[in-house]
Amino acid sequence: MPSQLHEALLLLFRNRPTLGPELLRDVLHVELPPYTEARIESAELNDVQPAEYRADLVVLLSNGVPVLGIVIEAQLAPDERKRFVWPVYVANLRARLEVPVCLLVVTADEATARWAARSIELGGGNRFIPLVLGPSGVPEITDEVAARADPELAVLSAMAHGQDPDSGKAAQIALVAQMASLGLDEDRSRLYFDLVLASLSEAARRELKTMDPAKYEYQSEFAKRYVAQGRVEGKVEGELKGRSILVVRLLTRRFGPLPPEADARIAVATIEELDAIGERLLTAKSLEEALGPN
Repeated sequence: MPSQLHEALLLLFRNRPTLGPELLRDVLHVELPPYTEARIESAELNDVQPAEYRADLVVLLSNGVPVLGIVIEAQLAPDERKRFVWPVYVANLRARLEVPVCLLVVTADEATARWAARSIELGGGNRFIPLVLGPSGVPEITDEVAARADPELAVLSAMAHGQDPDSGKAAQIALVAQMASLGLDEDRSRLYFDLVLASLSEAARRELKTMDPAKYEYQSEFAKRYVAQGRVEGKVEGELKGRSILVVRLLTRRFGPLPPEADARIAVATIEELDAIGERLLTAKSLEEALGPN
């Protein structure tokens, strides 16, 4: 059964079909044909024989007509069987689409990346060489503008570098990924927050908690909009009321509709307590953790 990490990696590529070709072009320096669309294609790669083959994900690039197929495999550990079926995936998809096809293997650790990158002997002097992206090859997204432009890549960056020995850098990558996630729909926002947090080392989590989220948020257009709204409402209803409205909105975006008891607690909270909730919000796994002790 696929693990949660395996499915999480694939979800990023499924939610943003252009992520695979972007990584091939910008990171692995693969020359791609001109295309105007990237879409998810059926991953069933069966031939006329009874054997069944199913890749993790297939992305099809088209320019009015199909121009390139990309088989994406999330590989968490070496599996010698894959070295026999990967060429089958590519050959069957190439036969089905009648266009060039390549394989992109995304790994969770460098040892697996080195294993996956080995050429595969097909016989008769023919070799198949997978294109492999390990954690060290994933760009380090520390700029909030770049993160908001490509939130899936920002989350992949946080997952790849969350265990970096430089915990400050890992926390910064995580912070911009989480801030980029706030601008997404509720389901993706929640999931991406959790993926980023789960990928961090304990040292990076501590670093993330020490960061001043209010100071950082003022750098992003997304947060500026909400802070500005809080200020306007604060002038009308008072600073405390404006701050509580802002906290409710951020909590709702992160955890969904708030229960009555949470609304009641925020309504009587002090400015200091509201600020503390806002700080905990960045790393909290649940609404209860974000609200803190009574």
